[in-house]
Amino acid sequence: MQQPVFGFSNLGIAPKLMEILAKNKFETPTPIQKQSIPPAIEGKDLMGIAQTGTGKTLAFGIPMIQRLAQSGGKSKGLVILPTRELALQVNETLKKIGSSLGLKTAILIGGESPVKQIKMLHTNPHIIIGTPGRLNDLLETRRLDLSKADILVLDEADRMLDMGFIPQIKKVLSHLPKKRQTMLFSATMPEAIVNIANSYMMMPLRVEVAPAGTSVQAISQELFFVDKQDKLRLLASILDQYKGSILVFSRTKHGAKKITKIVRDLGHTATEIHSNRSLSQRLAALDGFKIGRFRVLIATDI
Repeated sequence: MQQPVFGFSNLGIAPKLMEILAKNKFETPTPIQKQSIPPAIEGKDLMGIAQTGTGKTLAFGIPMIQRLAQSGGKSKGLVILPTRELALQVNETLKKIGSSLGLKTAILIGGESPVKQIKMLHTNPHIIIGTPGRLNDLLETRRLDLSKADILVLDEADRMLDMGFIPQIKKVLSHLPKKRQTMLFSATMPEAIVNIANSYMMMPLRVEVAPAGTSVQAISQELFFVDKQDKLRLLASILDQYKGSILVFSRTKHGAKKITKIVRDLGHTATEIHSNRSLSQRLAALDGFKIGRFRVLIATDI
């Protein structure tokens, strides 16, 4: 048997989960994990300020899985996220930790058949992972019951605010038990998010691993001031100058499509991700970018 990892050993994590972390080579908790896991395991409400890529999924996933296991089937978990892709990523991480414990999940997202998702709900999943629109659709048709979902996570809350999801989130929350644990994670903490915390959380503990709005430490940044007509010329120069994979963001989906064609015409393998692409096309683009089939990924902030 593998020995539990020392880095996670003083956070209140159950021995079986410690073994799973060791097996998956999770050795040292990130700052957000180190600060969030102990109070979350105790069932406290939590406001976590951390950027994407800082280990938030395990910060809420480990406590959620542990508390669900300890409830003996009385509790359910609900994770609400802004995009389909993020929902699939979170599900992958939770399954990695919980599958050997018999964890069952259901992913409720747009772009996929609701029939398939309703079948998932019939398996009585422990954790539901979904986007606000599809959650509301299934609630309105009474296909989804959240009366036992007493562990709630709102992930990327500021992005959900930017995308106009707050009214839909409030509708979903009206179907949850009043007595519950709520964990909210956000890269920034605008007033509207603070208002949600004040309205729907009980004395939340604020965990901040970096000042709100700062970028991930591992990223180095350069800023170029250029006229609009010179942007594509600059991009071509950067593609020649830097080797390896490159991610390009476009403000609009029309712009993403146009840039993708130009990059391909320059002789680079490129793919695109935006809201006009189907879920299967987006996933194929992401997978292709990860394995190097496409050197350049052009995306909107979906």
